Amino acid sequence: MFWETIAQFFTAVTFWEAILIFIAKIIEVTLGTMRVILINKGFRKQGTFLAVVEILLWVFVASSVIQGISDAPIKGIIYSVGFALGVYIGSAIENRLAVGKILIHVVTDGEGATAISQVLREHGHGVTSIDARGKDSNRVVLMIFANRKNRSVILKLINETRPEVLLVTNEVSVVQGGYLSPWKKFVK
Repeated sequence: MFWETIAQFFTAVTFWEAILIFIAKIIEVTLGTMRVILINKGFRKQGTFLAVVEILLWVFVASSVIQGISDAPIKGIIYSVGFALGVYIGSAIENRLAVGKILIHVVTDGEGATAISQVLREHGHGVTSIDARGKDSNRVVLMIFANRKNRSVILKLINETRPEVLLVTNEVSVVQGGYLSPWKKFVK
């Protein structure tokens, strides 16, 4: 009796229906995760497009699950696992796309600031320097605005030039004015 109940629980839904629910939910939540991230970073048109596709998938998948959940509660479990995996995949995709801007602060001495600024400018990155006072000596703070997708390249250039510097990176929602090379404006 016990094993029959367990077998019925797992076989109340056909394999293909379970796979369809699972994959559709992953896609729906991945799109939803991307939508939220894009809208938060100012990409409203792209976020709105994803919202339409996301809600269409949600309506059909949710109705399929809700319709038969009392007869096949496994649908709820499949739906939940698909949701969790969709969040993970959506955030992984966004991390690879690296949408948005960052601000990198580099705190170093005068020689280090000159060397880092020169290397970054040779690679087409704008650098602003500010004289500062540290605990024991004069320092220079470099500010670099960049696309998030360039973060690893910039950090590598800085670390190859002066590995001992203090680095701080922050995400930025608005950058207006200042120097951006014409090519970087075009590529966005």
